[in-house]
Amino acid sequence: MKKIVMLLFSTLLMSGGIYAEDHVMAAARTNRSSVQTPKVLQLSLQEAQNHAVESNRSLKNASLAVQEAYAQRWQTIASMLPQVDGSYAYSNYCGYSATLSMGGMEVPVSMPNVGALGVTASMGLNGQGIVGALLNNIAIDMKKIALEQSESELRGNVMSSYVSVLALQSITELLDSTLLNIQGLEQMTQSAVDAGAAEQTSADQIRVRVNTLKNSINQQKRDIELAFTSLKVLLDVPVETELVLTDKIDGVLSADKVLSLLGENFIVENNLNYQLLSKNVELAKRNVHMAGWAYGPTVGVGYQYSKKDYFGGKAGFNMTPPNALSVQVSMPLWSSGKRAAGVVEKKIALEEARNTFAETANNLGIQNEQLRYNLQNGYETYMNEKDNMAVTQRVFESTTNKFNQGAASNLDLVNASNDLITAQSSYVQAVLTLVNAQVELEKFLNL
Repeated sequence: MKKIVMLLFSTLLMSGGIYAEDHVMAAARTNRSSVQTPKVLQLSLQEAQNHAVESNRSLKNASLAVQEAYAQRWQTIASMLPQVDGSYAYSNYCGYSATLSMGGMEVPVSMPNVGALGVTASMGLNGQGIVGALLNNIAIDMKKIALEQSESELRGNVMSSYVSVLALQSITELLDSTLLNIQGLEQMTQSAVDAGAAEQTSADQIRVRVNTLKNSINQQKRDIELAFTSLKVLLDVPVETELVLTDKIDGVLSADKVLSLLGENFIVENNLNYQLLSKNVELAKRNVHMAGWAYGPTVGVGYQYSKKDYFGGKAGFNMTPPNALSVQVSMPLWSSGKRAAGVVEKKIALEEARNTFAETANNLGIQNEQLRYNLQNGYETYMNEKDNMAVTQRVFESTTNKFNQGAASNLDLVNASNDLITAQSSYVQAVLTLVNAQVELEKFLNL
């Protein structure tokens, strides 16, 4: 049974990704939730996945990251659009006056209070700003892909956890049934011992088997509680919530679903890793363009309107024109090779991105075949182990009947019980292997 537990939780941790959060943090989060989750929550697999998607904090942050990217794009675009600033200044000279000497004449000049209104409009445009807006578009696409990957990862984790609970529950039910049968045999054997028809050794051997089964059942129940806790963390529900899983293993891991998945065509452009690496190449190209525009000019256009109001007087002269239009063109001339090195760096990064993309694209076909093989092999193993468990169950029941009739020894009974538990353990491992194979192929095909 320990092997089952280790396999179960290693599987969950390996597929965890961004969702393998600290359980303590998750529990504290659920306690703070304003949403009142019902004490009893009945969920199919599809409902559990949808619930997790709607409530997961990491997924919400990934969605916010997309919105943030949109805001960053607009900031880049807006920086190249006209910027308008207004100002108003008031100056009080406290009655100050002066005398100007002009051609031997002294002219008194008063300094009236002045109010100055100014409006300035400006706009700057360069190639780097335009390329920056294109870079923002790529960033938006990449964050959308990342969001889709995160959701796919979460749905897969929920499926693995959901099916793990179902598998453990089914095995516990079988163990409970087996325990009842052996306990009945224990009583019968002890009665035979008390009557002098059997040796105490026979009853003791069966009692050891009973105790072993009790320990296994107790361990299984603890494993179920842990599996439920892991599922609750993914669903972001309080730990005290009672989960009722309405789907059955045979429905989730059916031949129809497996055959349908194996029949899905592999379209490389639908693969999320392919999409992400493709965008990464596009991003690297734009970065080269961005570095190249460091040599380009910057064009600035400005307009300024100003008006002065003189309170209590009139200025002797006013040298401030009410309207002013300006055009400025700046061109970088020499940077000691800094700009050239920047272009080289971005070209190297582009070549690296192209190599990574080409390598991944070449490997995707092989990965597709491997994942399909894993699913096919996993389903065949699952069906074989399911059949083996049914056979060992029948053998155990037959051995029990023979033991009651005196045609089988207590050793035969113990061996049959051991074979049944081994078959049950192999069945759980086959279930976990199959569900992981199904999840991985679904993520790969972006279904």
